[in-house]
Amino acid sequence: MRVSTVTISEVTFAADLSGALFWEEQRLLVVSDLHLEKGSSFAARGVLLPPYDTLATLSRLAAVISRHDPRTVIALGDSFHDRTAHERLSPENRDAVAGLQTGRDWIWISGNHDPMLPSDLGGTVADEVGIGPITFRHEPTGACGEIAGHLHPKARVSARGRSMERRCFASDGMRAVMPAFGAYAGGLSIRDVAFARIFPANGFVAHLLGDRRVHAIAASRCS
Repeated sequence: MRVSTVTISEVTFAADLSGALFWEEQRLLVVSDLHLEKGSSFAARGVLLPPYDTLATLSRLAAVISRHDPRTVIALGDSFHDRTAHERLSPENRDAVAGLQTGRDWIWISGNHDPMLPSDLGGTVADEVGIGPITFRHEPTGACGEIAGHLHPKARVSARGRSMERRCFASDGMRAVMPAFGAYAGGLSIRDVAFARIFPANGFVAHLLGDRRVHAIAASRCS
């Protein structure tokens, strides 16, 4: 895989194809919107989905952690799909979370889906975290130096007669919104008005998660 980068407030992050960001200087890995146990949440409401989303998401997260060996992991909110999702974790998946935390600091940022995270998940819980010029939070405000999640950005581009829609990082160099990491997490088009409220009128870039690399494409070229 080719290494791509995203720069926010003069800090350069490696943009992983999984949808994670890695700040090498800090040995910091950032992921957003895991939405663990979304499948079981839907099943409780009669919408049957294969109950493997948590396993798939944690497996992808384990692979990213293995690639980058971070000292710290920040999960940017909505790590769990609802307020009781952590209670539905299987013993195996609970052990997997504990294994991922071993030997590193782990910070759960509170999200709108999981505002009251319990203390028995390991790691620490925070509303937001500031490191140098960067602030990590769940819901984007448009502030400079902000890295947030919540909106699940995706973009569609057309090239050579075919169209492709992918999750993406949305960034204008001063702030960024991360793609959802969860296997069952959906996406919101970057053409939605929600993104216009965050990024100034001069536009931003969609960093699409391709098959072998991240593609940086001006948002104005996306549909």
